Amino acid sequence: MYLTLENIVKVFPPRGGSSEVTAVNGVSIAIEKGELVTLLGPSGCGKTTTLRLIAGFEFPTSGNIRLDGQEINVLPPHKREMSMVFQSYAIFPHLKLYENIAYGLNVKRVPGAEIKARVARVMELVQLTGLEARAPNQLSGGQQQRVALARALVMEPKVLLMDEPLSNLDAKLREQMRTEIRHIQQRLGITSVYVTHDQIEAMTLSDRVVVMHEGVIEQIGPPMEVYRRPRTRFVANFIGRANFIEGRIAGRDPGVLHIHALGAPFHLTNVTEFPAVDTPVTMIVRPEMINVRKAGGHLRGIVRRAAYLGDRIDYDVEVNGQVLTAVESDPSHLELHPADSIVELSFSEDCIHILPD
Repeated sequence: MYLTLENIVKVFPPRGGSSEVTAVNGVSIAIEKGELVTLLGPSGCGKTTTLRLIAGFEFPTSGNIRLDGQEINVLPPHKREMSMVFQSYAIFPHLKLYENIAYGLNVKRVPGAEIKARVARVMELVQLTGLEARAPNQLSGGQQQRVALARALVMEPKVLLMDEPLSNLDAKLREQMRTEIRHIQQRLGITSVYVTHDQIEAMTLSDRVVVMHEGVIEQIGPPMEVYRRPRTRFVANFIGRANFIEGRIAGRDPGVLHIHALGAPFHLTNVTEFPAVDTPVTMIVRPEMINVRKAGGHLRGIVRRAAYLGDRIDYDVEVNGQVLTAVESDPSHLELHPADSIVELSFSEDCIHILPD
């Protein structure tokens, strides 16, 4: 692996009468060369501290960080061959666009001809060619974000670090910029670590997602795996929405698990673990995987809430005393079932995931 974190622990000492804080607790990640990995989680989960440990702005209490086979635990940031894009962009207001991008190269005393070539190349990459003389206050939010990205890329780092770089942009521009960042990262094949609390960003950008909670890793995997096969209740709840259906194991046959839940039988063949008969089990079903019909479903329920949102309809349907959330987004079936109407729900067994014990 190209970049590895091995059992990293970061403890901040007591301050102002408070006790010590363990911000990162036993984090291990192995990142391949050219991979983009996202650290995802709520505020205070340890993702930014982990990024700062990789960058060298903080040093681990214990554990090892290695880059390309070299241990870099105690190396200062400027010796780690990494560049970072900050949430605030940190653009120098008194320097023109060109000067901002070239700043790091000038500090390293790179020859002038090489500076011009590298800056021109990266400006073309981030679509800023022709704006060299612009002042930062003459740039839009998206252009400022591109300047920050270009300034990091022009250093030709081994690893690109990004700390919520799109959080200051409006929703439409944020969507555009995450597509551009992913395109640039794949085009350059640069190893990248990206921090965000935005699940859509993580799903869109990543080769793999690292979901963190209270300083520990809850799950690591490709976006589809993390979404479809969450390992913990926290992961299922944090990424998207989920229905947690409590049931019991009713029986087992070769390759088939029988579950009784919501007053109905379920027969699953897509499971890898087979709990003992009569033990409780939690099934996870995403709202968009549930079909709401007048008839022909597996479960009968009463609509408690129906919200028409243009491209979809959100339902809360009570089934056998439990309320399930369903999302209907198929234009051919967008028929509103009003509150208090009787409906039937259906979903394929492939949409059911059993939460590990």
